[in-house]
Amino acid sequence: MNFPPQPWPTGNAEVIAPLVRRVLAGNPSPFTFTGTQTYLVGGAEGVAVIDPGPDEADHLGALIAAIGDTPVVAICCTHTHRDHSPAAAPLAERTGAPIIGCAPLTLDDDGPRSDAAFDPAYAPLRVLGDGERLEGPGFTLTAVATPGHTSNHLCYALEETGALFTGDHVMGWSTTVVAPPDGNMADYMASLDLLHTREDSVYFPAHGPQIDKPRQLVRGMIGHRRMRERQILNLVEAGTREIAVMVPQMYKGVAEMLWPAAGRSVEAHLLDLERRGLVLRQADDGGWKLA
Repeated sequence: MNFPPQPWPTGNAEVIAPLVRRVLAGNPSPFTFTGTQTYLVGGAEGVAVIDPGPDEADHLGALIAAIGDTPVVAICCTHTHRDHSPAAAPLAERTGAPIIGCAPLTLDDDGPRSDAAFDPAYAPLRVLGDGERLEGPGFTLTAVATPGHTSNHLCYALEETGALFTGDHVMGWSTTVVAPPDGNMADYMASLDLLHTREDSVYFPAHGPQIDKPRQLVRGMIGHRRMRERQILNLVEAGTREIAVMVPQMYKGVAEMLWPAAGRSVEAHLLDLERRGLVLRQADDGGWKLA
């Protein structure tokens, strides 16, 4: 995994575009890259905070310093993984701002639960549906529903500039993990297709650098997922039945510590292929075969 050279701008409020500042949290990892990027959208008369990040004292202090005396119109989360939403509650307490954005995550208990990765304390005052708008002084954010990475994932479009805040749906450094039971590959692909139809000028992801050619990247991401799908079908046709055997063959250039997460995405692909009638899961041992 290639991280950019240090020092990173952790804790600094960087002006990166009209109406947009970025503050990097100090939570780097193989799954967050250099850390979660919190965005302050707006100007001196009021801001919205997108993805407040982890509930860590240094990051919360950096956000409070960056906000200063500026009124906070809203605190918005793209989804409720623990590197995105836990700072929402303490930031709301400090600023008096409402938490407005994605829905709390509720999982159907159809299999192994993945709540450990989520923020169970997230409690928005208002949930935004697809296309609903949040108005601030001099800016407008429109919610764009993008389920797939999680069922409650939202992106936010800044209408005044054409920027889209993409959370974990599209990242600037890696492909997104789609982990069942909540992650859904069919929904994820549909959300990518949706973004490809849009005319956003730039993406600001929660992890990694900004994306200046968004439609080109999304087109490549769709092609990458279709390539993974073909790999899986070829492996199953050749007699490879278990995900644990597929992953080392499919992810040869990926660090072994990331294989479990890659396996979750392979599982999501297989569940989608099963839904489409292309593969079957064996009742005896849970292995896979062509339909």
